Amino acid sequence: MGGATLAGVTQEAIKTERAAPPRGPYNQGVGWEALIFTASVGPNNPQLGEPPAGDARAAARGALENVKEIVEAGGGSLATVLKVTCYLRDAADYDAVNEVYRDYFTGPVLPTRSLVPVPGSRLQVAFDAIAYRTQVTG
Repeated sequence: MGGATLAGVTQEAIKTERAAPPRGPYNQGVGWEALIFTASVGPNNPQLGEPPAGDARAAARGALENVKEIVEAGGGSLATVLKVTCYLRDAADYDAVNEVYRDYFTGPVLPTRSLVPVPGSRLQVAFDAIAYRTQVTG
């Protein structure tokens, strides 16, 4: 991870080969003080591969694995996720995505979540998250 200090606050890039690489000029995640911010990540995951076309459950699993790996690389875990944003191309996939989501976030306190409909997106589903660190990486 690379870091920079601005106005006395350290921010650092979070990178892992266990999640999909960025498709543009941004980091997979950024650590700022005790917080972790992930980029919006889609379903293509290095361990799971590209999900079958139209399989909302597989797409959600791949995207959530990417979030998990980025958060863990930043020193957190799924249990420390505070906020999730779900970007969903087709509202008809909502229930299937929620089934998989429940496998990743089990509580006792679930993260808050926003749903953003994205008709016409090339990705069936994507997620980003904000978490806190249980350990500071460096």
